[in-house]
Amino acid sequence: MSLLRSPAISPSRKLFGVTHVGRLDSQPIRAGAVSWSRPSYRHALTCAAAVQFTMQRLLLFAALRHSALRAKVCSVRFQPSAAMSTLLINQPKYAWLKELGLSEENDGVYNGSWGGRGEVVTSYCPANNEPIARVRQATMAEYEETVHKAQEAWKVWADIPAPKRGEIVRQIGDALRKKIKVLGSLVSLEMGKIYVEGVGEVQEYVDVCDYAVGLSRMIGGPVLPSERPGHALIEQWNPVGLVGIITAFNFPVAVYGWNNAIALICGNVCLWKGAPTTPLTSVAVTKIVAEVLEQNNLPGAICSMTCGGADIGTALAKDERVDLVSFTGSTHVGKQVALMVQERFGRQLLELGGNNAIIVYYCCLALCVSLAVRRFKACILPSVFEDADLNLVVPSALFASVGTAGQRCTTTRRLMLHESVHDEVVERLAKAYKQVRIGDPWDPSTLYGPLHTKQAVQQYLAAIEQAKQQGGTLVCGGKVMDRPGNYVEPTIFTGLAHDAPIVHTETFVPILYVIKFKTEEEAFAWNNEVKQGLSSSIFTKDMGRVFRWLGPKGSDCGIVNVNIPTSGAEIGGAFGGEKHTGGGRESGSDSWKQYMRRSTCTINYSKDLPLAQGIKFE
Repeated sequence: MSLLRSPAISPSRKLFGVTHVGRLDSQPIRAGAVSWSRPSYRHALTCAAAVQFTMQRLLLFAALRHSALRAKVCSVRFQPSAAMSTLLINQPKYAWLKELGLSEENDGVYNGSWGGRGEVVTSYCPANNEPIARVRQATMAEYEETVHKAQEAWKVWADIPAPKRGEIVRQIGDALRKKIKVLGSLVSLEMGKIYVEGVGEVQEYVDVCDYAVGLSRMIGGPVLPSERPGHALIEQWNPVGLVGIITAFNFPVAVYGWNNAIALICGNVCLWKGAPTTPLTSVAVTKIVAEVLEQNNLPGAICSMTCGGADIGTALAKDERVDLVSFTGSTHVGKQVALMVQERFGRQLLELGGNNAIIVYYCCLALCVSLAVRRFKACILPSVFEDADLNLVVPSALFASVGTAGQRCTTTRRLMLHESVHDEVVERLAKAYKQVRIGDPWDPSTLYGPLHTKQAVQQYLAAIEQAKQQGGTLVCGGKVMDRPGNYVEPTIFTGLAHDAPIVHTETFVPILYVIKFKTEEEAFAWNNEVKQGLSSSIFTKDMGRVFRWLGPKGSDCGIVNVNIPTSGAEIGGAFGGEKHTGGGRESGSDSWKQYMRRSTCTINYSKDLPLAQGIKFE
């Protein structure tokens, strides 16, 4: 089972007869234009000639086949120099990659020094499926070495006062600012999100660094009243130690930043395993952070990195030396991580899937009885009170469902529309979908880029078929686009039941299911009936409805919005969700507590020994 990988894993791609995991292409050996396979050989001879010259031809065939095989093996053996000439990093258009310290083949391990003796993997650009550059992953021996160095580095880092640690984090934020455009371009190139989102993701890391600097002078526990005279009762917060951070492909910078900046000011050291399909981003970010540590004469292992696959992820989850495992990824894999960490009674912070909904309650009908005495007739007038602002609803639903090509954990996947406005919103939204500018993600005018991998394209097609089979009506989209890369059309379905299996499935692609409802009660219930509980939003001007939505019988999600989309969370609030989303919280508010351990301390500064609860023991 492929463990601890991002939800959409890139299939093995072939390059000059060698896949990016090092396997030989199993195609027939050819010499020139002639296929030296036995069927073509037999049909080239007449029956009489075959009888007379069988032995000679078989010997000749064997010799030529052996010669061709040797030629192919030799060409594969010396292929790297030719293959590297096709890497995007060697093309003038992408020369900026070298500003991030990247090269044709990059070390994928950092623990104060750079290394990587494991499998060599190739990173591909989702917009054209061309190879960007290569990364040498960690071996298990290098993982062990990295954990040991991180533990030793913690002994130094934990002794540094929290505000001084905040100063280092401030410098990390400044270093990121200087590289924000080029690093954002790499995110766009390797992950596939549009350029402005790539830069915005790096900005999140910068912002959380700023937040963490202030937090470094504020973290701490209260002094509590003691019931015993001459006693003080306080809460003491200390770092947990080593924080293992496993991140997904869709936010290869920001999620690490949320964890890293807060964990550091709390006094922890970090070991990062990024997604296997975005290793260049992991390397580039680590180079920026490492330079700051080195300039301050601090151990580089304070912020370690091991690129790798399931073996590294599993080792990290099972390792008792890792005091906290922060995992971001699918619910399926997150459950496996949780079981492994819990088995050793370790700490975990899970940020998993979301099946997020926007509810649009547009109007309510009330009967206003006007007893106008006109010609002695009573006039009953229907009064329509407008509720949601549709001028906010349409762009919000568009951004939340189409942004990042539907590959955010907070992407809107269900749009619940009151029956009075269902048709109008669907019509307006479909028109907006058709105006979305699709293209190269690093083109500033593009609003919608590719899916991350070819496997994600197949997941998209499978979901389209399931939605049709389960009664859905295709409003727009539904096709793979005829262009290089992993492009699919953003898609809208109507007519599905609120509890249809596909509606309850988080498919990490740009498909929106529009559902019609009648009452507030059923809309709230349908929002909560899915297994995940990450983000939710309602569009309404009714203040009573707003507070019912925020209250105990309203949304059961960790993020509950009003008149804004489900996506686009700010760093100042705690980010995370309930139920199968995992229950973890990252970034702002009091999320720092996840990275620390609390001790309740009672100090007796008197000469007496009074016991709690008035107990006498004499």
